[in-house]
Amino acid sequence: MVVGVELCMTPMIWGAADSPLASAAIPELRLSLREAMEAAVGQNPTVQLFKERVVQAQDVANTQLGELLPNLSGTMGGSRRRFFTGSFGSAATVVGPRDFYEARAFLRQNVFSLSLIQKWRAAKTGVDVAGLDAEVTKRDFMATVGLVYLEALRAMAAVDAREADVKLNQELLRLAAERKLAGMATSLDVTRSQVQLENSRQQLLVAENDRDRAKLNLIRAIGLSFDVNLTLTDEMSMIAVPDQTIGQALAVAQEHRTELKLQKNRERLASLTLSSVTSERLPSVQALGDVGLIGNQIPDMLTTDNVQVLMTVPIFDGGSREGRISESRSLVRQEAIRTQDVQYQVSLEVRDAMLTLQSSRQQVAVAEQGLKLALTELALSRERFAVGVATNLEVTDAQTRVAQARDNIIEALFRYNGSRINLARAQGRLEDL
Repeated sequence: MVVGVELCMTPMIWGAADSPLASAAIPELRLSLREAMEAAVGQNPTVQLFKERVVQAQDVANTQLGELLPNLSGTMGGSRRRFFTGSFGSAATVVGPRDFYEARAFLRQNVFSLSLIQKWRAAKTGVDVAGLDAEVTKRDFMATVGLVYLEALRAMAAVDAREADVKLNQELLRLAAERKLAGMATSLDVTRSQVQLENSRQQLLVAENDRDRAKLNLIRAIGLSFDVNLTLTDEMSMIAVPDQTIGQALAVAQEHRTELKLQKNRERLASLTLSSVTSERLPSVQALGDVGLIGNQIPDMLTTDNVQVLMTVPIFDGGSREGRISESRSLVRQEAIRTQDVQYQVSLEVRDAMLTLQSSRQQVAVAEQGLKLALTELALSRERFAVGVATNLEVTDAQTRVAQARDNIIEALFRYNGSRINLARAQGRLEDL
């Protein structure tokens, strides 16, 4: 899948003592969540490897089909021979040398072999299994990249929150300095504001480092070059998810979840493999024929031919066939057990995603209310400090709660959007994001 992304050239800023390539420019890559998930599919080595397995499975199917089609071959040769005649003793003679030429074409056709037919059907099912396996890998990786994208958005939101903290602390420091000049505050109030400002600046540096690392992780997950200026165009926000009951969600998963389709095909593959081995007990019919020219001189060569029909009846092979039949039956039972486990796992993932989605939606609402209250508390404490009825320690405490409230909203939005991705993955509907 080709994903359109917007590229533009942005000057790269270097320090005076940096590399002489200061005039170089790096491309800016703008990615939305959908574009990041789709771009990762074409770049990831694991996904490409599974695509190659599909090609390999198709080649296996073609090989099995070749066993059912006519097999035509030919030979051509010439020789010079001496022939022994008579009996050993004094009368023995050797005649020759004589030239001998032969050109012959051979045709072989399996008229009926249920075992070969079932092997071909199993090989075709193997192609479907490989294709679905590649699709599962692709969807898993898309979901993983989506979560990494959200982690980068969370890190960016944390930087914004820390910048807001720095700006607020700068304002509080200015207010404390003005109150000290007016004789309404002490040096302790100013020093406390300076300490709080430096702490917020330190937290900003940490947040910026986390943001840059999160972008590197996203670039690595997608498989892009690190020499890009990555810009994320989406933001974490509350996006409505249609309400659905557990039954409805499970019904969607049963219809769209690729793992269920994959496991059904694996069961069919095991069943066809068992049938192909069991069918080896039955007789098979093969038609053979050849036609050619033979003679001592090429111009005088004569036509000869041979046509025959062979029936092969298995009688006893030392018990190896029965052993392979028993092994194939065990594989059928194993796939049936895996089917039950996949059904259980899909149900668990859907229920867990819906539970997390509902809880995180409530957490966002609580976090938003908590931020409103924290901002109100901060405003009141600043007024109390401005009129001299409280120290800036009360303001500092209020500001700490504002910072915590901002972090709570970031985490709640991250969980909410992460649960959206997990629910879409659990239902096999990532394209709905």
